[in-house]
Amino acid sequence: MSSVSPPSAAGPSVGRSWRLPSGAAFYLQASIVVAFLAASSAPTPLYAVYQREWGFSPITTTVVFGIYALVVLAGLLTVGSLSDHVGRRPVLFTAIALQAAAMVVLTEASGVGDLIAARVVQGVATGAALGAVGAGMLDLDKAKGTIANAVAPMTGTATGALVSGLLVQYLPDPTRLVYLVILAIFLLQGVGVLLMRETSAPAPGALASLRPRLGVPRAARGPLLVAVPVLIAVWALAGLYGSVVPAVVSDLVGSSSPVLGGLAMFALAGSGVLAVLPLREAAPRRVMLFGIAATIVGVAIILLAVDQRSVAWFFIGTVSAGAGFGGGFQGGIRTVVPLAAPHERSGLLSTVFVVCYLAMGLPAVIGGYLVVHSGGLLATTREYGIAVIVLAVLALLGLAVRRDRAPRPSVVVAAGGQAPAVAPERRARVEG
Repeated sequence: MSSVSPPSAAGPSVGRSWRLPSGAAFYLQASIVVAFLAASSAPTPLYAVYQREWGFSPITTTVVFGIYALVVLAGLLTVGSLSDHVGRRPVLFTAIALQAAAMVVLTEASGVGDLIAARVVQGVATGAALGAVGAGMLDLDKAKGTIANAVAPMTGTATGALVSGLLVQYLPDPTRLVYLVILAIFLLQGVGVLLMRETSAPAPGALASLRPRLGVPRAARGPLLVAVPVLIAVWALAGLYGSVVPAVVSDLVGSSSPVLGGLAMFALAGSGVLAVLPLREAAPRRVMLFGIAATIVGVAIILLAVDQRSVAWFFIGTVSAGAGFGGGFQGGIRTVVPLAAPHERSGLLSTVFVVCYLAMGLPAVIGGYLVVHSGGLLATTREYGIAVIVLAVLALLGLAVRRDRAPRPSVVVAAGGQAPAVAPERRARVEG
C-alpha cells in the first residue's frame, strides 16, 4: 500500500508543475495587454501608406480608427465581464486567437474593406480581453495589478506605434512584416495562456452577462463619478494622437516618413508610462489633479507649436500632455479598481475602458469629418485641442468641488478581504 500512495500523491503535483508560476503568469498577462494595445496602434504609421496605395480621403482614416474604438466598446459591454463567470483562461485564449486572425487579414489586406474587417475583429478581441486580463492580474497581485492596469495599456500603445513606424520605414514589405511579428507574439502568448492556472472560479450567469450593461459595484460608484471626467479628458487626447496627429507632424516636418506618426504616439504614451511610476505612491486624487494640470499645459503648448510651426515645441507639449495622460489614467484606475471584489473586477474594468474608448473614438471620428468638411487639418487640430482643454478644465472643477470619500472598513473587507492591512492607508490615499 505504501508503495502505491507516493505515485498517487505525486500525480497532481506533476500536473501542477506544468502550470506557470504566479509571477510568470502575472507578467504574461501584462504582456498580453501590451501586445493587444500595440496591435491596435500598429496600423497608425501605415495609414499614410494605405492612403497612397488605395486612394482614400483623410476621413476614412479616422472612420477606421473610430470603428475600432466603437467595436471595442461593444465588446466591453457584452463579453467584457464574461471571464467573471467562465474563467480568465478561456476568454483570454479566444481573444488571442481572434487577434491572430486579425493579423492574418491585415497581412493580406488589399483595400479599405479588409482593413475595416480586421479592425472589427481586433475590437471584439480587445473588448473581451481587457477586462479578463486586467482582472487576472488583480487576482494574482492586487497592488501590482492595479499599477500594471495603468502602465501596460500605455506601454503597448507607445511601443506598437513606434516599432511599427520603424519597421515600415527601414525594413522591406512594410504592410506585412509588422503584422507577422505581432502574429508570432500572439501565438507564443496563446501557448502561455494554456499553461496558466485559472484564477477565477466559474460562476453562474454567463449568458446573462452578455446583455449590454455596465458593471459597477456599489462601493465604486461614487469614486467612479469622480474619475470619469478625468478619464474622458485624457483619452480624448489619445484619440487626437491616434487619428489626426500623425498627419499634423508630417505637415510640420514636411516629411511623409511613417516613423513620425509613431514617434508622436510614442512620446505621448511613453511619457505617460514614465509619469505613472514615480506617482504610484501618491494619493489617487492628487495624481488625477497632476494629470489634468499637465494635460492642460501640454495641449496649450501643442496648439502654440502648431500655430508657430515649431516641431521642437510640439514634442515638448506632447511630453507634458503625455505625463498628464499617464497621471489622469493612473489616478482614475487607482480610485476605483481596488474597491471591486474578485467576481466584480472584470465587469468594473470593462466599464472603465468603455468610458476610455468612447472618449477616444467619438472625438476622433468627429475630427476626421471636420478635416474634410471644415477648416482642414491644422484648424481641426486647434479645435480638437481646445475641446480637450475644456474637458480637462471641467474635470479639474469636478475634482475641486467633489472630494472622493473613503470607503468604510466593511466595504474594504468585501473588496479585498484584508481590511486591517489596507483600510487606513487606502483611506488616506483616497482622501488625498
